[in-house]
Amino acid sequence: MNAPLDFDVVIVGFGPAGAVAACWLGQAGLRTLVVDKSRTIWDIPRAIALDHEILRVFQNIGAVEDVLPYTAEFGASEHFGAQGQLIRRIDVVPPPYPLGYLPNMVFTQPPVEAILRKRAQEHAAVTVSLGKRVTGIAQQDGVAVTMEDEEGRVEVARAAYAIACDGASSTVRQLLKIPLDDLGFDEPWLVVDLLVNDDALPKLPAACAQYCDPARPYTYIIGPGNHRRWEIMLLPGEDPRQCEREDRVWQLLSRWLTPVDGKLWRAGSYRFHALVAHRWRSGRIFLAGDAAHQQPPFIGQGMCQGLRDVTNLSWKLTSVLRGESTGALLDTYEQERSLHVRSLTTRIKNIGAAICERDPEAARRRDEALLLQGGGAPPTVTRQEIVPPLQAGLLDPEMGHGAGTLFPQPRIATGKGEILLDELTGEGWRLFIDGRCASIPGVATGCGMKTLVLGGDEFPETEGVAAAWFHHHGCSAAIVRPDHYVYCGIRNLAHAAGACRELERRLSIQADS
Repeated sequence: MNAPLDFDVVIVGFGPAGAVAACWLGQAGLRTLVVDKSRTIWDIPRAIALDHEILRVFQNIGAVEDVLPYTAEFGASEHFGAQGQLIRRIDVVPPPYPLGYLPNMVFTQPPVEAILRKRAQEHAAVTVSLGKRVTGIAQQDGVAVTMEDEEGRVEVARAAYAIACDGASSTVRQLLKIPLDDLGFDEPWLVVDLLVNDDALPKLPAACAQYCDPARPYTYIIGPGNHRRWEIMLLPGEDPRQCEREDRVWQLLSRWLTPVDGKLWRAGSYRFHALVAHRWRSGRIFLAGDAAHQQPPFIGQGMCQGLRDVTNLSWKLTSVLRGESTGALLDTYEQERSLHVRSLTTRIKNIGAAICERDPEAARRRDEALLLQGGGAPPTVTRQEIVPPLQAGLLDPEMGHGAGTLFPQPRIATGKGEILLDELTGEGWRLFIDGRCASIPGVATGCGMKTLVLGGDEFPETEGVAAAWFHHHGCSAAIVRPDHYVYCGIRNLAHAAGACRELERRLSIQADS
């Protein structure tokens, strides 16, 4: 670098993805600037669903205990066909829970977003600059981000890298002229959030529901407390803005409620898209969250996707900026996240296409096919089965099964009670060994990697989730990345040292012998 840098990383956008990225980087001690054109948090809900992977992220950044009061269990979703019959259930993973938390949760976004912002600002290495809009971004020896405040004053911040978390209409993505690939889904919907009166709650379905009615598809979601959400497909010729009017909203909800039954929190019309950025990186600038992708909301993965992005990218930036890895590690960000997002978005899009079917005859065939698939009964699938593993990037599937899956977070018995695995090990590189192995050799791991024997006398797990993972994948050990994804499963412990050496070679780290 020819001139001294102001920061290691500049993050554009201080929504959930930008805030979590700032938490990760600040926790690592990296000098981080977060810029956002808005000074305040939008005080209406947008995202409504989280999964256990994201709760584990909140645990790792020290926010989960503050977040949990604003969450509730996201139970099974029942899908009803053209004749009102049950045609499918999207269920939840039963206990014991593999990552230590309920697998699916609903939440209230404004207070959770405030918690994430506060947590980011608690790190001494993080600087937050609000009321600044980005007007330019350039690269030479680093990244130069040009910003303008509300009075028109201009300043430039220089950093080694930049992350664009600035939403679906991303200014950074537009400045970089990165197009979006259309995965073929574009449907108009109205999203309605109500605070329902206590005495009206019994009028509503007891479970989340998807009404796959060709006359008009509806989604019904039970949020925390008295919060209820409906997503309502708009029909050809309907004016989206007129449908947002309160009188029209209550007409659309009249099969369940009347205006005396609750308070309208918000009604907003949207086009549900399936879009993915053609490129996720331009030199030292990376796209993440809605700036990189948008997907239909049918299994509640939109915000989860963005937080996976920044978790994946943050540990890699940290490793490169600390000199622990070469810059080539950053190439794996797009390899991993773009393919994962495209795979999951395609699955969500296919679910959405079935829900949005407007032709009565096609809807009848859809219902028959689903019931046939279930052997005459409605088939059941868990939300976790819909989310794919990582399929490319920094993985070594040749060593054994399990590469690309999330390693579980078992509860570990200690003299002071149970704790979750990450509280014991942190989030760095780890080698986990199945404690049921007859002989456990010492393994020289390197990479600053911690080694832990799970299920043995020293670290007994209380629910057997790690033992179940080892059994399912036919492994005796696993090398696990800082983001908890499995680099490789190891069948024979004699091969563990070799796998660690190969990982060092890939990261270009000098062996720590």
